Amino acid sequence: MIVVHPNNPTGHYAKPAEMTRLNEVCSRRDLAIIADEVFLDFALDASSHASFAANPGALTFTLSGLSKISGLPQMKAAWLVASGPQPVRAQSLERLEVIADTFLSMNAPVQLAMPAFLERRHSFQKELLARLKRNLSELDRLLAKQKVCGRLAIEGGWYTILRIPEVNASHEFAIELLNTRGIYVHPGDFYELPSKGYLVVSLMTPEPDFSQGVGGLLESLEPR
Repeated sequence: MIVVHPNNPTGHYAKPAEMTRLNEVCSRRDLAIIADEVFLDFALDASSHASFAANPGALTFTLSGLSKISGLPQMKAAWLVASGPQPVRAQSLERLEVIADTFLSMNAPVQLAMPAFLERRHSFQKELLARLKRNLSELDRLLAKQKVCGRLAIEGGWYTILRIPEVNASHEFAIELLNTRGIYVHPGDFYELPSKGYLVVSLMTPEPDFSQGVGGLLESLEPR
């Protein structure tokens, strides 16, 4: 059972009741939970959300890495935390050790630099979270001035989903935005959303560019 916590691009965290239900389903069927938590630290609602890393109810593999938590995708360093009932967890770790020995290990310079890279995450996350929140606030300000477009609720992560009129396929509208206004967004069907009515927008964009881009997007949605 694969869980993205928080989900990308919806930004929804798994809630305690949902985690309990996942444990019940997986333990009853001898399934493992694979939890991708690369966006865990980027909560936009200032709330603290539990990790799957210490999940005792079912065999669980929790994934994270430098790419997102420290903003260092080029360093290619990630990790896995195994948790759950002791017998099956021990067996899984033995098998993971064989897999790890089969392939090349992470390069030595990155291993040696890991303490510095992990320390760097604090300043990076503080700076990025501030930008994400400012852009989300600006988005809400611009959306409040019109009635054609809205956004879905979001709890964390780097993206937000816009709800637009279902006039054209979302990918066609995204291409039109790129060709006519130089505005780059993802159509919702990139993320298995319906092919009409949804766009995915990055909140990481520098604030002036973000405001200008959203403004242009909303202008394109105005009745002609």
